[in-house]
Amino acid sequence: MRIGLGWVLAMTLLLSTQAWAHCADLLPRAVPPAGRQRSIATADLARLRDIGRPDGALLGGMSPLAISPDQARIAFVISRADPVANAYCVGLAVMDLRSGSRPHLLDQGGEMILASGNVRGLITPTGYVATVTPAWSPDGRWIAYLRRDRGVTQLWMARAEGGMARQLSHSPVDVEQFAWRADGSAVLFSSRTGQVSERAADAAAALTGYPYGDRFVPAMSSVPLPVVTTPLSAYAVDSASLAIRPVAGEDRTLLPPDALNDPAPLPAADAGDGRRAWTAHSTANLLSPLVLQAITASGQPIACTAGACRGKYTGLWWMPKGGPLLFMRREGWDLGELVLYRWQPGSGQPRAVLRTSGVIDGCVVARAQLICLRESATVPRHIVRIDPATGRTESLYDPNPEFSAIRFGDVERLYWRNDRGLEVRGDLVLPPDHKPGTRLPLIITTYWSSGFLRGATGNEYPIHVFAARGFAVLSLHRPPFVAEADATVIDADRLNAVNAANWAERRSLHSAVLVGLQRVIDMGVADPDRIGITGLSDGSSTVGFALINSRRFAAAAVSTCCLEPWMVNATFGPAFAHTMRKQGWPAATADDRQFWAPGSLIQNAASIDTPLLMQLADREYLTAIDVYAALREQGKPVDMYVFPDEYHNKWQPAHRLAIYDRNLDWFDYWLNDRIDPDPRKADQYALWRSLRKQHRKAKDD
Repeated sequence: MRIGLGWVLAMTLLLSTQAWAHCADLLPRAVPPAGRQRSIATADLARLRDIGRPDGALLGGMSPLAISPDQARIAFVISRADPVANAYCVGLAVMDLRSGSRPHLLDQGGEMILASGNVRGLITPTGYVATVTPAWSPDGRWIAYLRRDRGVTQLWMARAEGGMARQLSHSPVDVEQFAWRADGSAVLFSSRTGQVSERAADAAAALTGYPYGDRFVPAMSSVPLPVVTTPLSAYAVDSASLAIRPVAGEDRTLLPPDALNDPAPLPAADAGDGRRAWTAHSTANLLSPLVLQAITASGQPIACTAGACRGKYTGLWWMPKGGPLLFMRREGWDLGELVLYRWQPGSGQPRAVLRTSGVIDGCVVARAQLICLRESATVPRHIVRIDPATGRTESLYDPNPEFSAIRFGDVERLYWRNDRGLEVRGDLVLPPDHKPGTRLPLIITTYWSSGFLRGATGNEYPIHVFAARGFAVLSLHRPPFVAEADATVIDADRLNAVNAANWAERRSLHSAVLVGLQRVIDMGVADPDRIGITGLSDGSSTVGFALINSRRFAAAAVSTCCLEPWMVNATFGPAFAHTMRKQGWPAATADDRQFWAPGSLIQNAASIDTPLLMQLADREYLTAIDVYAALREQGKPVDMYVFPDEYHNKWQPAHRLAIYDRNLDWFDYWLNDRIDPDPRKADQYALWRSLRKQHRKAKDD
């Protein structure tokens, strides 16, 4: 018995040591020595360290940075993907807020926490990384945070000065929110413990068959999804004894609102001394500009009449001791700039102190300065300190110092209008050794283009690696919604109905693509015979519409697919079908070929000539199998891969690296007639050669 137990303990220690060996560089040890720069590789992008959400276009919301009570330190969760282990390295870090300081880890381990959303009343996993913001105890001695192990997210606590971290909650379901009591005597948390009985009821129903209804999303699951109406139950953990008890009343109000059932709040700030600032829509249109309003400490409302007090805001912050209000606002062509303003309500107009075409997000106030996350087209996210009086910015911590040794090509922001007159922008990325006058194969990425150009929306198309391989890349940022100009858009259904009418939004985006593409051709950069296009979600719909309504593209790749009658009416379930009916989409029994003529890949399969690669999540691929079948039936070059345990946004590191590499191979093959000699890819190229041969034969016939 003793020998057996000793062996088990030894093996446990060995496996634990092996498991953490690949995470030894979660915090980089040192800045690499200066020397000759190298080209970027897909592995560099796949192993980036992240603080907060990795998509630079997702501005606003909760900051991942937590300031200590004395405002001298900062805590945050840092992560790095490991494609070899197909896992994430995750740790809680703390750092002094002074120049030259470096963070250290208080805890390391656990799994990546993924976000879920409220989709038609169902709790729907998205695959996006959740923002986890640590919370300091009022005395600054402890830091509470969320950590996920064995598939359940729990509340943990670590000593701020270092030492053993400990688990505080033992919830049967995920802990979703937490907060310290003001006196530091307890940590409050909430979870949907009612899901335990719901799961038991579903298990019982499984014995006689689930009734098919609005809880079903067939593409995602063969069992009903949980509902958002399950309330959050609140608890308190005594910080000394660790005893847990239910709470209600005043304690419950200390917890944040239910993120799944309460709409995301508009930017607002409360100074705690009577000064308040908030934003509100200027009209009933959901997309209308926000207006900024403020109240002084004496309760006097202040109207701001400047242009800067109307627009798209990403954050508001009061400076201490009666100081000014700071706010960040999107401005410029297609809202391509972020501008930081300083305003003392009642004493003049706002003054711009910092303007950037990059991204500044997640800002918090410490000692009358902003601590933020910043990134640009060629610089990944890092922590900076901003002087709100001058806009001067100081870098405090770069989690990816290795990128200083990478050589990037030139990035130029381009501006144009589509055929509706809407503003469009894009970032043109060139190879590091590009010679002016040399025409290159061009790859267009779609949806958003903000911050570090990692892999476009969805992070599957490695922009800088494409450029290093000799492609030009036009990273397109979509124009405003067509519905933005419609005063009747007062809810989501009306917004989508206006966008969908006569394929208005698809036509607007298609024009944005074609005008931008022609711009790059006219610049002498793009070879008009070697153009590729990519997309996820709305971007994949842009790709599908382009293949139907244009012959400009020699290759395409999508990460989701496809807007078709079956998808609209069946594969996303009854609730989705009902929603689409309200927005004007035809029913399953409607023989409406005229409606679908501009947008159905199936209906247009015979005339589509562009080779199409589809790399899809297992929870979404059912929406593409009819398109795949139709294109193959017509002898078209289409290839499809299905990735297990994935969501709309694919999250597994091994999958992401494989997707990066296959997208690179696909466009190299079809636009450059070039193959990777790696023998492990022989089957891939054998299939693509057969697709090309079949396609040529079909065209000749």
